[in-house]
Amino acid sequence: MTPPNLDFHPQAIAEARVARRRYARIIAALAERFMDELDHAVNQIAATPAQWPPYLHGTRFYRLRRFPFLIVYRETALGVQVVAVAHARRRPGYWRRRLR
Repeated sequence: MTPPNLDFHPQAIAEARVARRRYARIIAALAERFMDELDHAVNQIAATPAQWPPYLHGTRFYRLRRFPFLIVYRETALGVQVVAVAHARRRPGYWRRRLR
């Protein structure tokens, strides 16, 4: 089975970069671990998007194990779109305007 197309909202990319930079300021290896876990999450989502729980506004989410972030995504006719790399403890649903 071929995984669906995977697309990132530009603001989701920006959020991941900001998080990586914050972790890099603490310890460079921490930023690398964050990116490794993010890559793993994206691969899991691409392989089986329906496996992860429903979330707000018709989306689903994947919670990172070692970092307080959710990968918020939705399935579209063209594949999967990552809508946000959202901190799990801040402003739930702030990204809903990106769903238009």
